[in-house]
Amino acid sequence: MSASLPGRLWLVGAGNMGGAMLERWLAGGVFRPDQLLVIDPGAKTLPAGVARVDAAPEGESPDILLLAIKPQLLDAVAPTLATCRPGLLVSILAGVEAATIAARIPAATIVRAMPNLPVSLGQGVVALHSDAADTPARDTAEALMAPLGLVEWLDDETLFHAVTALSGSGPGFVYRFIAALAEGGATLGLPADQAQRFAVTTVEGAAALASASGATPDALADRVASPGGTTRAGLDVLDDGDAIRRLVAATLTAAARRSEELADAAKGAA
Repeated sequence: MSASLPGRLWLVGAGNMGGAMLERWLAGGVFRPDQLLVIDPGAKTLPAGVARVDAAPEGESPDILLLAIKPQLLDAVAPTLATCRPGLLVSILAGVEAATIAARIPAATIVRAMPNLPVSLGQGVVALHSDAADTPARDTAEALMAPLGLVEWLDDETLFHAVTALSGSGPGFVYRFIAALAEGGATLGLPADQAQRFAVTTVEGAAALASASGATPDALADRVASPGGTTRAGLDVLDDGDAIRRLVAATLTAAARRSEELADAAKGAA
C-alpha cells in the first residue's frame, strides 16, 4: 500500500480519467475519502465518503488542485477557481500548456501530467513536467501518480504532444488492433466471442513478455517467427513496404498534431 499524502485534494472533473485516478488513490491508501472533494456538476456515482459539489467553495483552497476536465472547458471552469490558491496544481488537460493554465489559475507550483486509462489498474503511464524547481512539490506530484503505474519526468514540455499521441492515446490504438485481430480470427472461422478472448489474452501475454524479457519487440517477433513458418508469412504482410510502421507513424502524427491544435486554441483564448 502506498504512503498516504497529507492535506486536501480537489478533483475538478470526475469523468473516465479523473474517476479512474480517484478510485486508484483510494484503493492504494493515498487519500482517505474525507480528504477529497470532487468539483463536477455531472458526476453521478462516486466512491463512498467522497464529497461532491457543483462549484469550488468560495474562500477556500486545497493543498492540491487537479484539473481533469476536457481542455475545451478550461475557460468556463477557470473563473470559478480564480480565487483558489493551491500549493500544487496538477493538470491532465491534453495540449494545454502550463503557462496557459498559470494565466488563469494561480498556484505556487504547476505540474503537467499525461496519464492513460490503464491507471485504473495501476498499470498506466504517467508523464510529468514542471518548470518549477520546488523539489517538495515535485515529490508530491510524483507520489500522487506513483500508484497509477510507470511515472517519468519530461525535461521539455513540448514533448507532451508526443506523449499524448504515444501513451495517452495509445490504448485506443491498441484496442483497435485487438478488435482487428479478433475479427480476423472470426473471419477464419473461430466463434466471435472466442476470437476476442484469444486476441485480448494474446496481446496481454505478449506485452507482459516484452516487459519482462529485456529483449526488443523486433527481437521477440523474430523469436516467434521461424523461417518459412506461419508467423513469418504474416509478418511479411506487415513488413511489406514498412506498412505497419508507416501506418502507426501516421496515426501518432495525427494525434500529436491534434494536441498541438488544442494548445494553440487554448493560447488563443487567453
